[in-house]
Amino acid sequence: MNGADRLCDTLLANDIDVCFANPGTSEMHFVAALDRRPQMRCVLGLFEGVVTAAADGYARMAEKPAATLLHTGPGLANGLANLHNARRARTPMVNIVGDHAAWHLPFDAPLTTDIEALARPMSHVVRRVRSPDDVAPAAAEAIAAARATPGVATLILPADSAWGDAAEAPIPIAAAPRPRLVEESTIAAAADRLAAAGRRGGLLLGGAAARGAALDAAGRIAAECGTRLFGEVFITRGERGGSRPALERIPYPVDLACATLAEIDVLVLVSTPEPVAFFGYPGKPSRLAPPHAEIVPLADAADAIDDTMLRLADRLGASNTAPAAPSRRTEGSMAAGPLTDAAISLIAAAHLPDEAIVVDEGLTSGRGFHALSEGGARHDYLMLTGGAIGIGIPLAVGAAIARPDRKVVALQADGSGMYTVQGLWTAARENLDILFVIYANSAYAILRLEMQNVGVTHFDRNAERMLRLDGPPLDWVAMARGMGVEAARAETTERFADLYTAALRRPGPFLIEAIIP
Repeated sequence: MNGADRLCDTLLANDIDVCFANPGTSEMHFVAALDRRPQMRCVLGLFEGVVTAAADGYARMAEKPAATLLHTGPGLANGLANLHNARRARTPMVNIVGDHAAWHLPFDAPLTTDIEALARPMSHVVRRVRSPDDVAPAAAEAIAAARATPGVATLILPADSAWGDAAEAPIPIAAAPRPRLVEESTIAAAADRLAAAGRRGGLLLGGAAARGAALDAAGRIAAECGTRLFGEVFITRGERGGSRPALERIPYPVDLACATLAEIDVLVLVSTPEPVAFFGYPGKPSRLAPPHAEIVPLADAADAIDDTMLRLADRLGASNTAPAAPSRRTEGSMAAGPLTDAAISLIAAAHLPDEAIVVDEGLTSGRGFHALSEGGARHDYLMLTGGAIGIGIPLAVGAAIARPDRKVVALQADGSGMYTVQGLWTAARENLDILFVIYANSAYAILRLEMQNVGVTHFDRNAERMLRLDGPPLDWVAMARGMGVEAARAETTERFADLYTAALRRPGPFLIEAIIP
């Protein structure tokens, strides 16, 4: 029994049975140990950004951590952007990063890096294994930290700790997280403020507050008190559709976000921070709530969210109130002829299957889908959380592995999709039930919007070449087929509707390249 065996056994004993991996030489003993344990599902990603994003999508839907396996500092560095997104999503995850044998580090071999320095900004906890006997305790500490925060824990595994003999000892079981109970006085104060504010009061729900019992309680509070319900700009995971309470998503553009919150006097935060602008713009505010609004933090991700919301509803006399049903949205046009982004979103929302999982990185082109799907079929809704684009394809991969019983619909902008296009290969290899819809406008359209936001209104050749993706155009059908995913192109509304509805009826991965002129 070596250290790598101990690590595998510790993960499995603590209900971590999926490992998203892109290993290298330093991790070969761990790979061999994984090979001896068929109960661990190993999922290969061709790029580390695919690995970390897939682990994020998995944990959001499975509600438990996955492991990642990354090769030394450079491998970790390749996955950092989506680890940033996972940290912002408060996703439980255990990263296993291989390193040189401890006695080899002083020789400064080419892959030697300061792994701790790379990991720390994106991890809540970083722990280096000290010896083969330290592997299991260190792993249990990392697992406990990932669950309790919840968040990203990074475990650095030197090669000699993996291959060295480990003494027989009981496998440690990580302490189960104990969500904190919010003080009754805190709940009473929030209830008093919401009751006094009436329709000028708001609940901003993030994380676990946007689903399950907490969301139902929020719907009852809204019906009883007139409180407005808001969702984050980028939603970690929300339950939507059917009779579920609808959340007003705070818009991404600063002016629209400020207008959405302009009449709010009291904003109570549940498992989310105060909403702020993504960037600082000339002449625009950083805080999105109006200056006079009182911001009331009620609970964070480590608190008992369901309990908090149920007690808040009870305080407000809303325990038995029937929540108002959301209106079914029908805005948009499905005129025949050339495809538009509005038509894509309308068709996607109208035909969404019940209990689907929607992964939305449609960005500028997909901005209409959220409102259109508000009162449609019941579904879970996942988004990019930290603003680092390039998460959508592998986030869908992880979600599909967590919930193979549900159809995943991935709405993907073409520019950001290219960051982790390798995830299509993993979807094909694992035969995942994902329908990828590519908004193919051949542009970084969101950057054109950002240029205007900072006051640049005239674009010459250099700017245009940095914002356009044509010359040569991207061929998503060819790329998908080259990675084993069946694909087709739609240039008209009728063709897209036919492809979309047909793809929903068939299992396995399929990609539609939706051409937007």
